[in-house]
Amino acid sequence: MTSGTIEIVRPGPLTTIQDDGRPGLARLGVSPSGACDRPAYQLANRLVGNAPTAAALEVTLGGLVARFSRSCWVAVTGAPAPVVSAGRACAPYGPVFVPAGGVLKIGVPAAGLRSYLAVRGGIAVPPVLGSRSTDTLTGIGPAPLKAGQILPIGDATAGPVAPVDLAPVAPLPQEPVIDIQPLRRPGWFADNALDALRDSYRVSPDTNRIGMRLQGNVIERARHDELPSEGLVAGAIQIPPSGQPVIFLADHPVTGGYPVLGVVRARSLPLLAQAKPGQRLRLRVT
Repeated sequence: MTSGTIEIVRPGPLTTIQDDGRPGLARLGVSPSGACDRPAYQLANRLVGNAPTAAALEVTLGGLVARFSRSCWVAVTGAPAPVVSAGRACAPYGPVFVPAGGVLKIGVPAAGLRSYLAVRGGIAVPPVLGSRSTDTLTGIGPAPLKAGQILPIGDATAGPVAPVDLAPVAPLPQEPVIDIQPLRRPGWFADNALDALRDSYRVSPDTNRIGMRLQGNVIERARHDELPSEGLVAGAIQIPPSGQPVIFLADHPVTGGYPVLGVVRARSLPLLAQAKPGQRLRLRVT
């Protein structure tokens, strides 16, 4: 059942519906997808009393303007962005009340890339393969949001709105340190490949939910042909012939032919999800 709707007045550069994703379907060629910054997405749902897997909006670089048909509690987490509800400025990381007919605006974040808007009851679009997530690589799930689109709000909630004004959240670092688990690929890389990977890289403009290209040290390959296709996971670091690392994110393909030199550890994936194009990050092999 649904209760009320959200009208997307302006979607910003990219706003998608995301939940906990579609794990376990790689054998069918379907990547997990889901929220890029899982802790931020989960916090937003906790703040409004949703189930931890309720669908929310992932807002890239702000700019979202939405009108609510009924009064509703919402929360904005992730990249810290200005929030305005019915003309009143509100703090992110806490429950925000939107009155019936009220307009919610999410501005451009001061740091980070992706903000999460959870609505009490969740976004109740029909699931596809068990998830409401947008997969930007395959087109599975709902398309990125457009102006004038109407989204249903769900009825079901797991608990009360959190009794806090503000959830304590550590600020995003200016130069995040990304921990890497190394992989040994005998015969594919130069002997100093892992040492070269331990450095500061700049995030390329060629970055999206599928993955990000890094600019920095060239990782030398001993071979320049392709491997037979092999499975990939979020955080896999492929080294194409250019030698510039490519790190895969939530909408990554399930297989690839370039050799993988390492995998980003799970604890660093949220930091990676918030890295903006042009920002520097440091890779640490652990």
